[in-house]
Amino acid sequence: MNWLTNVVLPRIRAVVSKREVPDNLWTKCPSCAQMLFQRDLERNLNVCASCGHHMRMEAKERLAIMFDSGQFTRIELPKVNPDPLKFRDSKRYSDRLKESQAKFGPGSDAILVAHGKIGGNSAVVAAFEFGFMGGSMGMAVGEAIVTAARLAVLQSAALIVVPSSGGARMQEGILSLMQMPRTTIAVDEVKEAGLPYIVLLTDPTTGGVTASFAMLGDLAIAEPGCIIGFAGARVIEETIREKLPEGFQRAEYLYEHGMIDMVVRRHDLHETLGRVLGLLRKPATAIAG
Repeated sequence: MNWLTNVVLPRIRAVVSKREVPDNLWTKCPSCAQMLFQRDLERNLNVCASCGHHMRMEAKERLAIMFDSGQFTRIELPKVNPDPLKFRDSKRYSDRLKESQAKFGPGSDAILVAHGKIGGNSAVVAAFEFGFMGGSMGMAVGEAIVTAARLAVLQSAALIVVPSSGGARMQEGILSLMQMPRTTIAVDEVKEAGLPYIVLLTDPTTGGVTASFAMLGDLAIAEPGCIIGFAGARVIEETIREKLPEGFQRAEYLYEHGMIDMVVRRHDLHETLGRVLGLLRKPATAIAG
């Protein structure tokens, strides 16, 4: 026994310890607690193979599954004052931005804008990045949506916005709240041009984002199980002093109560968007015929 303990086991530990094992090989499903192999999860579009729970995606991955053959062209977004109020809470706002930009790239913010074809139809897509400060909407995000809307009008293309946000960015104060009317006006410009405006609601879509452009789509599509609302369920319960219904603020609940038009699985999204855009862009005479 001493020979096993003193000789064999130390050698086994030495061999095992030399192997570098990545710490991101497995992901735990937040819904069913199933352990999922990361490579398989990515292959399945970040959808749990066990329970079908739709996990969050990075914006660039979402763009890849929306456009035909994953081909799209990103546009450079206008620069804004990165810290207009010189805000500081537990740390400087400028430092928070640098931390997120270290992960997503210099000058990045909580949104990407790209254009390309979906089902053969021209489209401009503005996709939120929840990993960047909770997808919060500040001046950069507002400017990006305005830019996306103007590009859609210029290209005579549909505008699709994919919100995934906790709401307005508190570090920019009133300047972040001003993006609510700005983005609403931008959406109106697209509609006045007779172009489709589609919103793909993802988890979560809350706060000032929900209270502005996110609920103005000609068509409101949502991913299964995503949270959609303004205030959180706990805040609402404490305010009205009542227990909320089961599934309140979930996509399926909103669909049943007429707040959104469709709940679409991620695997069916590209086909659904292509079909819808084909119908919306078809001339009225062709539809009548």
